[in-house]
Amino acid sequence: MNTSSTSPWSCGASRSGPFPKRSIEIGAIVVSFIYVWPVAVAYVAWKIAGYPALDQMREFARSGSWSFGSTNGQSRFARAFEAAKGNAGFGPAASGNWAFEEYRRAELERLEARRRALQEESQAFADFVEELKRAKDREQFDAFMAKRRSEGGGPTVQA
Repeated sequence: MNTSSTSPWSCGASRSGPFPKRSIEIGAIVVSFIYVWPVAVAYVAWKIAGYPALDQMREFARSGSWSFGSTNGQSRFARAFEAAKGNAGFGPAASGNWAFEEYRRAELERLEARRRALQEESQAFADFVEELKRAKDREQFDAFMAKRRSEGGGPTVQA
């Protein structure tokens, strides 16, 4: 019976010598996490990104894709949507038709006036509800005080 094997790991040696390059790399990452963890984190991120070239990383940084903050209060999705519409966030896109632009301006003003009126109504209703709450609280407190006085249980002060 033949017990020999032709696999490279059975004889204790591999194609790249006794220690594969991968194990040296993993060991270096572990040691760098212990002593200089920011470098190790950057290296792992670089590996996960697929070893991008420096010019690709510079272009990615310049594009602003990495930033979570948004310019002028818009998300990246909103900026992309505005860019797709063609006006890139610089006001409404012009149609080129003067009559339509006038109509659109008048409709937007009407809608804005309606929005302001609804906002005022909403505020008035919120104030009304708040006043009802105050009145109910006052009524409950007055009922409590009347009950307490009728029971003769007022505050006692000892001097």
